[in-house]
Amino acid sequence: MTLPPRPPAAGAPQRPAAPAQQNAAPRPAAAATPFVPPPITRMEDTGLSPLWLQDLVLKILYFEGYLTGFKIAENVALPFTGIVDQILEALKREKLIEVRTSQMGLGEGAYVYAITGAGIARAREALDRSQYAGPAPVPVQVYNESIRRQSRGRLQITNRLMRQVLAHLVLSELSYQRLGPAVNSGTSIFMYGPPGNGKTSVARAIGNLIQAQTMYIPYAISVDGQVIKLYDSVNHQLAPDEDATPTGTGSLRSGGRRDPRWVRIRRPFIVTGGELTMAGLDLVFDDTLKFYEAPFQVKSNGGILLIDDFGRQQVRPRDLLNRWIVPLENRIDYMSLHTGRKVEVPFDVLVIFSTNLPPKDLVDEAFLRRLRHKIEIGDPTYEEYREIFRRVSQQKGVAYSDQGLAYLLQEYYIKRNRKPRASHPRDLCDQILDIARYQNVEPAMTRELIDRAADSYFVEL
Repeated sequence: MTLPPRPPAAGAPQRPAAPAQQNAAPRPAAAATPFVPPPITRMEDTGLSPLWLQDLVLKILYFEGYLTGFKIAENVALPFTGIVDQILEALKREKLIEVRTSQMGLGEGAYVYAITGAGIARAREALDRSQYAGPAPVPVQVYNESIRRQSRGRLQITNRLMRQVLAHLVLSELSYQRLGPAVNSGTSIFMYGPPGNGKTSVARAIGNLIQAQTMYIPYAISVDGQVIKLYDSVNHQLAPDEDATPTGTGSLRSGGRRDPRWVRIRRPFIVTGGELTMAGLDLVFDDTLKFYEAPFQVKSNGGILLIDDFGRQQVRPRDLLNRWIVPLENRIDYMSLHTGRKVEVPFDVLVIFSTNLPPKDLVDEAFLRRLRHKIEIGDPTYEEYREIFRRVSQQKGVAYSDQGLAYLLQEYYIKRNRKPRASHPRDLCDQILDIARYQNVEPAMTRELIDRAADSYFVEL
């Protein structure tokens, strides 16, 4: 078989490569964050009741034992002067805490505080209601406004920037023209097509681009005295914070440049797959700890949520889609507390659905209408397949050969009516490397090594 002419110079039509082809894509400079949490200096600035804050301090002392005033301020993520010192003074008056030791000359913040018997009794009452003992939460109204303000600071994608970010993949011109506007929309993308053609690779590359920007989120949110834990060290990446004090946002002694209850993160890129359930799309209440964990779409606010392998979740696709019909259209989500109260939060998420299954088996016309961008990632052409194979073989140290590739295409694709996939070059090169090491020969695209690699890789279905 004769191969088509060699691929043209850079800028030629390309298609997605295998996931293994991912390299660190160039990142644009982060845009200025439009929102910085204003500093707080008084109890009223917290938006929380003094009694609730007193209970929070008591719970922390109940678990920790002895703490200095500055350490308590760090644990509750509130400035010592003007807020924590007032809380401690009130607790001392009620004989719920006492001062054990002090360091002369360092002020009240250096005093070591301990909980009393009466304080233990009140702490246990507070723990019966909720065992949350961490940074003070932010009222939900303040959080909602922060998301709306930060949505205006999203990065706008250009054709040049998109090509830089996806340069490690082989993509068609049509894919570039569709992906850029889809990302700029900040709403939803439905990517479909056969497996192994790089849908997840494309989504992760876009995620890397989004994460070049930063935003602020609170550690936790407060709704009617209930706590919703938002910051997640697994799904959120911390970013350098020039607005924090040198000792950290939580150990502020006399206030700072911003509210220490917030943390600066890279815009979220959260991936969920088969583990997604209907329960995971609403507030998750822990019956033991008695506080909530925010669902994936709330943790993703301001960023991207990738639903990988859509259609293979524990929840039925139609149930999932019905749950999100209103949020996708109105950009507002409603979640339920166990008390029955509904909580309104922004739905400022770029949701990417990635599936190998035919769209007609997953969604109906009504839902497809609400998915603004539908993008098919199809099989590569033979020319594109060659470019992918050339890149992969170079990366992995396998000697490339046009003759070897022509033999592979003729014997294992054309004769057997097999569709090429963008992931095949990566997998076949790995097979060649394994066989070459075993035989103690140089890895190359010889007929013998290709035959052995293909025979052990392909399965006739």
